[in-house]
Amino acid sequence: MKERLEELRNEALEKVKKAENVKELQDVRVSYLGKKGPITEVLRGMGKLPAEERPIIGQLANEVRESIAKSIEEKQTQLEKEALEKQLREETIDVTLPGRPNTVGGPHLLTKLIQEIEDLFIGMGFEVAEGPEVESDYYNFEALNLPKGHPARDMQDSFYITEEILMRTHTSPVQARTMEKHEGKGPVKIICPGKVYRRDTDDATHSHQFTQIEGLYVDKNVRMSDLKGVLNTFAKKMFGEDREIRLRPSFFPFTEPSVEMDISCKMCHGEGCSVCKGTGWIEILGAGMVHPNVLRMAGFDPDEYNGFAFGMGPERIAMLKYGVDDIRHFYINDVRFLKQFHHA
Repeated sequence: MKERLEELRNEALEKVKKAENVKELQDVRVSYLGKKGPITEVLRGMGKLPAEERPIIGQLANEVRESIAKSIEEKQTQLEKEALEKQLREETIDVTLPGRPNTVGGPHLLTKLIQEIEDLFIGMGFEVAEGPEVESDYYNFEALNLPKGHPARDMQDSFYITEEILMRTHTSPVQARTMEKHEGKGPVKIICPGKVYRRDTDDATHSHQFTQIEGLYVDKNVRMSDLKGVLNTFAKKMFGEDREIRLRPSFFPFTEPSVEMDISCKMCHGEGCSVCKGTGWIEILGAGMVHPNVLRMAGFDPDEYNGFAFGMGPERIAMLKYGVDDIRHFYINDVRFLKQFHHA
């Protein structure tokens, strides 16, 4: 039995020496030191030996085990070191090569445009106000001179959640809420950017969700000429100093008198073309003097205070400013489209 153990030791050490990788080394470990290996089989036959030989054979078997295990461990350390050295040789980094530039994104075109409009009006003394997108019927309609059953409600096809709760159809409720907070004391000078929701038809100029920016200025002795001056400054800063504006009579339930503002067409400079449909003008936003009923419901005395309001769609502003022909381009997240405006 001693001879068999010595023979197994020599065989194992020879195979360890010849192993070329860690996998072959592990195969040697399993073959000789595993539960079904030859050394274990030798030990199982120790019961047939005389009692005085058993300790000797047991000690020898442990020495053989330790010798093989030690040899495997040393060989594994050597193989791992050689593998690491080979990897370092093959994966040498040339630090003199130029670096690869990182792709840097930019703000969405609408986000950038809204920030630009905000900065413009902040420069004219306005503050930015926000409000909930899920709104009550009162603030969305009634507080804006649109009582239940008013025919002008049909102008805004709404997403109702309950009979009294809906997705806001414009940012005008923010104006009503802000005026209430002032408790009948001016001035109130705000712009209200945000998302709005309407059940509009699916075409190139409408979407069920879009953005609006509305403005409000309430104080004593506010005149229509003040409104025209603000809108004229906006048009020239946004579209160019050569842009002209005109105000046309219109109707909005929450303003009286109400106007539509047009800007001169930048393509034909007012002479008439396909872009402006031959008129020389392009409609850009709606505005007017705040209706006395709206002031009264917000707690202001219309005999003492008056004001003006205006509302625009950033999507329409962007379409006109950058020549975008379909509002849906802003929302399909096509990187090819968005990348065009990173440096606009």
